[in-house]
Amino acid sequence: MNKLLIIEDDVSLATILARRLTRHGFECKACHNASDSLLMARQFAPSHIVLDMKLAESNGLSLIKPLRLLLPQVQMVLLTGFASIATAVEAIRLGADNYLAKPVDTQTLLKALMVTAKASGHDDIVEQPLNPKRLEWEHIQQVLANNSGNVSETARQLGMHRRTLQRKLLKKPTADNR
Repeated sequence: MNKLLIIEDDVSLATILARRLTRHGFECKACHNASDSLLMARQFAPSHIVLDMKLAESNGLSLIKPLRLLLPQVQMVLLTGFASIATAVEAIRLGADNYLAKPVDTQTLLKALMVTAKASGHDDIVEQPLNPKRLEWEHIQQVLANNSGNVSETARQLGMHRRTLQRKLLKKPTADNR
């Protein structure tokens, strides 16, 4: 089984990512600050790491080299809400294997992990198709985040009535909507 360490200061996002990726064959652990991340990486010895670029008190870029020294074979994906070409180049130069902008849907993250897993010989990750309702919900959430929570603008971009969008937003995805 592949072991995944999620280094993310947003506890709810880390929990959601862990839950989703566990369903796809990963044993997940989460760490919420830079100071504990190296210790947890040493103890857990993950095969994969998802690292947030902007941690509360530090920058995830500064963790790439120490993590790479500690775990030379680890496959590392850097997540950021502040994507730019300069930070992408810097992350790859420092040793990250992949770089993704937030918000990232589960399938995109899974594909990034699968590409690096197949390159390292860990191709036992199970890819399960998303339920269409779940796929719609994740797409709506991504467009909403891109519009800074503006429901009216999101509805316009999605080509639906604002009230219809509000009803869809009230529905939380269930476990069977993976």
